[in-house]
Amino acid sequence: MFQILIAEDDNELRQLFGKVLTKQGYAVTGVSNGKEALDALDSGYYDMIISDIMMPVMDGYEMVRAIREVGNNIPVLMITAKGEYDDMRQGFLSGTDDYMVKPVNVNEMVLRVGALLRRAQMISERRQIIGDTVLECDSLTVISDGEKNVLPQKEFMLLYKMVSFPGKIFTRQQLMDDIWGYDSDTDTHTIDVHIGRLREKYGDNKDFKIVTVRGVGYKVVKL
Repeated sequence: MFQILIAEDDNELRQLFGKVLTKQGYAVTGVSNGKEALDALDSGYYDMIISDIMMPVMDGYEMVRAIREVGNNIPVLMITAKGEYDDMRQGFLSGTDDYMVKPVNVNEMVLRVGALLRRAQMISERRQIIGDTVLECDSLTVISDGEKNVLPQKEFMLLYKMVSFPGKIFTRQQLMDDIWGYDSDTDTHTIDVHIGRLREKYGDNKDFKIVTVRGVGYKVVKL
């Protein structure tokens, strides 16, 4: 179960976010400022942080900078009333991964949380094996039948994502959100193009097959 830390000084909002995320199967801990969030990180493990910016004692910008300075790459979703470009820019420069402006659509928040967690999981694992085929994330390399092939980044991450969950069906939009980013303007048709390229390279692979699920998306099947 993923552990999510919420740093928000508005008690009602903190409870609302916690209730919504708990219903989605996440374990949630709430704190009221950045200092309490850092203390929580020191005493326990969390998979991601949802944080306000304007909080007493320590604000969200300072909190994220402190987290990044010690080399912690935990995903951070900033949720705030500060929606100006300069505020968003400062948030991203401090090290936040995604940004939402109040009032928040909680359904959109759930989507963003899921996308950030999936992306972080892909990065942390770094390596996937299916049969005798090995995917090395650090070098974007696929090793199969004794040959090493370095793929373009998006192609590699698309294959890596599906190989990580063999048999799981991914919609085009899910793959777009996870690999191109939730805010990407790229058309989902690009998924079909990249799948076509992967099939040209690995259509004869003896370990896996990329299957089209008509009207839904794609999955990798282990052979």
